[in-house]
Amino acid sequence: MDKLGKDPVSLAFGKFTYGVYVVGAAHGGRVNALTCAWAMRVSHRPPLVAVAVGKTRFSHDLIAEAGSFSVNVLAQDQLELARHFGLKSGRGVNKFTNIPYRIAKTGAPILEGVAAWLDCKLVGNYPAGDHTIFVGEVVDAWAGDAAPLRYNPRDYWG
Repeated sequence: MDKLGKDPVSLAFGKFTYGVYVVGAAHGGRVNALTCAWAMRVSHRPPLVAVAVGKTRFSHDLIAEAGSFSVNVLAQDQLELARHFGLKSGRGVNKFTNIPYRIAKTGAPILEGVAAWLDCKLVGNYPAGDHTIFVGEVVDAWAGDAAPLRYNPRDYWG
């Protein structure tokens, strides 16, 4: 432990760099999304991405049941949108109220005004501790000119 009470693993993990993404899914008349920093490209051919979603999150089961998900790459000026999707649960509130979005080919939600987005068909899921790694094949995508938002834990946890 260091003088602030953090273990060396937590301190080292704190040095990893991430973007900020809103990962969404829709199933059974419900649409939801959560802010996620653990997303990555895993293959060029076919184009695959992976996202790690906590097993207790409402979006976790929606992704598994829908068989698809979106990855919305937030733009540099969208910190409040990241907080909106990251600091409350979709179990009891519709996070998409007053948020402009559209439905992608797979049925997943695509946010308006993001730096980029990916529409993914679920091709695998793997348990990973308290998370599940969902792997999706990209079936549609778009990228604009906006710079992506970078994750800084102080933006969310003070």
